[in-house]
Amino acid sequence: MLKGLIGKKIGMTQIFDEAGAAVPVTLIEAGPCYVTQVRLPEKEGYAAVQLGFGEVKPKRLTSGELGHLKKNELPPLRFLREFRTKDAEFKAGDKVTVEVFGVGERVDVIGTSKGKGFAGVVKRYHFRGGPKSHGASDRLRAPGSSSSTTTPGRVYKGSRRAGHMGHERVTAQSLKVVLVDAERNLLGVHGAVPGPRGGLVTIREARKH
Repeated sequence: MLKGLIGKKIGMTQIFDEAGAAVPVTLIEAGPCYVTQVRLPEKEGYAAVQLGFGEVKPKRLTSGELGHLKKNELPPLRFLREFRTKDAEFKAGDKVTVEVFGVGERVDVIGTSKGKGFAGVVKRYHFRGGPKSHGASDRLRAPGSSSSTTTPGRVYKGSRRAGHMGHERVTAQSLKVVLVDAERNLLGVHGAVPGPRGGLVTIREARKH
């Protein structure tokens, strides 16, 4: 069975378990998603199911995207994502809801982290910074030495320096499902997931347990 959905992060809250302990929970509006295409090994070389999420006005999509969806009589969908699966039980046009997941299961949630802009090494890589005394008034958040002198006579590639921070694809692994509300298309997972409120996330069965 396909264990995957596209959703939108709503925000964080807390619920109380049987022991009365507060559990931090992220709520995700997961689905409903539509199967927009089924890829087969004999045709595309691999098995996967393409899902669509987020109905929009037709003018928001290109003619190619609209044609792809109209072929299976589907509404205009903003986001399309593929999920690898060997299960061919779905066909184009089917609807997938949060009921594919159950409470207690483990999932991976993939999103785009919040962008932090251009950040220095203290914020980006947790550098210690320079001394706060002995006349070092302008070295407090500086990176320090970049390399040796004659040998190697250059700065190695991949050195940790100031630069663009955030706005990257991030996977929160093996989060426990604590809430499934099929009526409101809500999925609650234990802990935080990447991205801002309203950010697009992909939920799939956990690869590690």
